[in-house]
Amino acid sequence: MTIVCVRFQLPQAYEAALPGLLGLLEEFTPVVEALPPDGALADLRGAERYFGRSAVELAAVIRVRALALYGVDCVIGAGPGPMLARVALRDARPGLTCEVPGDPDGIAEFLADRPVTALPGVGTATARTLCEYGLDTLGRVAAAPLSTLQRLIGAKTARELHEKANGIDRGRVVPNAVSLPHSRLRSSGGTPILAAERPFTRDELSPDRHRRALLSAAEELGARLRALDKVCGTLTLTARYADRTATTRTRTLKEPTAHSAALTRTAYDMYESLGLQRARVRALTLRAESLGPAEQASYQLTFDPVDEKVRRIEEAADRVRAKFGPGAVRPGALAA
Repeated sequence: MTIVCVRFQLPQAYEAALPGLLGLLEEFTPVVEALPPDGALADLRGAERYFGRSAVELAAVIRVRALALYGVDCVIGAGPGPMLARVALRDARPGLTCEVPGDPDGIAEFLADRPVTALPGVGTATARTLCEYGLDTLGRVAAAPLSTLQRLIGAKTARELHEKANGIDRGRVVPNAVSLPHSRLRSSGGTPILAAERPFTRDELSPDRHRRALLSAAEELGARLRALDKVCGTLTLTARYADRTATTRTRTLKEPTAHSAALTRTAYDMYESLGLQRARVRALTLRAESLGPAEQASYQLTFDPVDEKVRRIEEAADRVRAKFGPGAVRPGALAA
């Protein structure tokens, strides 16, 4: 076991403690990926060699320190890769780390009886389609012909799902910024990421409020990117639910951009792809990834007067923020 997925059992009003808890993990390894509002992935390969202990043993130390220093318990899943560690987290309990065996046979046995929704990134629409054809467990998905899956859910999605159901974990832990509650940039040990989180004061059912939160987060990311003279090539949306599960969608943009309207459209598209039906959402997080210098980015001329007008308004709004602070422009004021 080299990767652990930790979910801190934070009271809703105590989520500001996450940066400190991430610092606790960084005492063991610099390779820590925040999963706001209450979780993280940590690559403990170096720590295993340095401390002479397994990841499961180190997880016990992490749990004790979190309790002693912050009064916060946690649940931990451990596995050979990030995806497997996150699957293990579903069965973890306070005081007991759930681990995925490291050998192929053990991984296959661990995954076989789990529902398809146990895999990170499998949404309700994909799960519904698979279940209609009797592919309701990971074991059945792993045994199904790849060509059959491709006809049901598309070539790329089927390939990724088939690999994951067979225990092939190509993911890695990417150090990033914790986004509580504002966006911040970090590039130490990994690719730069800018993130903006919108937690709700109570578990939110309303799609309209979900979309307003996404609009606010996209506009914040756009403003921060422009202030840093950066553009992003990839946008990732994470929805955290009342039962502490989460769904993530990633979309590569047609062209790298810092244009708030383009980021908002992409965020809305990803939200729609989740197929949420009366889901109780606790928080929404947008991450701008694959960042690059703005001066090196190409800009496709659209000859759309509305788009050009919005870009000019953005420039004016950025000047207002620079002079009077980030709260000077009301969220949604730039929406076309």
